[in-house]
Amino acid sequence: MLQITDRITIEDWELVEQFIRAGGPGGQNVNKVSSAVELRFEAERSPNLPEPVKRRLKRLAGRRWTKDGAIVLQVSDERSQTRNREIARDRLAELIRAATVVPKRRVPTKVSLNQKRKRVEAKKKRGEVKALRGKVD
Repeated sequence: MLQITDRITIEDWELVEQFIRAGGPGGQNVNKVSSAVELRFEAERSPNLPEPVKRRLKRLAGRRWTKDGAIVLQVSDERSQTRNREIARDRLAELIRAATVVPKRRVPTKVSLNQKRKRVEAKKKRGEVKALRGKVD
């Protein structure tokens, strides 16, 4: 069981882990041992996630979100299979935690008339300075 918040927990049956061979340095170990982990979480079908969290999670996951509504995380940071597994679970938990945060609603504001006036005056002054740089008769 993966504890996300005090209200959201992900059950072990919702997570599918597949161990694959990692690339990169590591000598013979890389060629022999499947130390990288591919963690798959069926977020769209999860009964433990509220609908608004699922929507935000889809946006946050980006290309890690598959067409069938799953999040796929690949981790091959460490040489140890168990450490990669822990890292993958931590990343998933952090992603879901980020999705639980409700974004603050943006309040549209307008530029004040005084600021617009100051901007135009500054542009005019700058234009006058540049106009004085012409050829001398």
